[in-house]
Amino acid sequence: MKTLLLTILLAVSIGLPTALSQQNGESQDVKQKFAQLKQTVADNRAKLRNYQWLETTEVSIKGDTKKDEQKACHYGPDGQVQKTRLGAEPTQKDLPGGLRGKMAKKKIAEMQDYMTRLKGLISHYAPLDPEKLQASFNAGKAVMSASSTGVASLTFSDYYKPGDKVTFGFDTAASKLTNYDVNSYLDDQKDVVTLTNQFATLPDNTNYLEQTVLTSKSKEIEIKTTNSNYGPYQ
Repeated sequence: MKTLLLTILLAVSIGLPTALSQQNGESQDVKQKFAQLKQTVADNRAKLRNYQWLETTEVSIKGDTKKDEQKACHYGPDGQVQKTRLGAEPTQKDLPGGLRGKMAKKKIAEMQDYMTRLKGLISHYAPLDPEKLQASFNAGKAVMSASSTGVASLTFSDYYKPGDKVTFGFDTAASKLTNYDVNSYLDDQKDVVTLTNQFATLPDNTNYLEQTVLTSKSKEIEIKTTNSNYGPYQ
């Protein structure tokens, strides 16, 4: 995410025409701006290490909540996020015996396999690979647009799979990432998988990932993760 944010902020700082045309070499002015933005991102990351927050994850299938858990989070000395589960561990339901039990076990196994493959797909998009972004850009498959509200978007096509899209949104005035979205598929293009990530800003101007929603339309699966209750880490 750090490299991704640097890429987006760089595009914002130097403007659309320069960002899309400057593939070979960098002017001294651009290098200075990149260094400034790199420092800004580093400062933002350092601020987040002073916080603790609550992570809430909700998994639903066909509108029925299957999992709802909360974890207390903070950055550890190694710079990685440490998570502690809150509340009791969920209890597994006993399956019926006989044929009904076998069918239930089969459905559970199929769903577990699907979830494993779903996570495998998303691992190619989070975190994102700067080289794949660059490849899409070099192939002329990166398109930037801006709105009258000051929110610009940058879309990369064929990032990992033919026909997929990765789109970033950012506030051009504040030079802050507002969201990045993924539109992909699992086995075929009918098995649509989407990932949305919304960013927000704390009172001290620190940028953070507020909510992530992973959706499989064919299986009606939604995994929503929300970060909230930010406060000083003691």
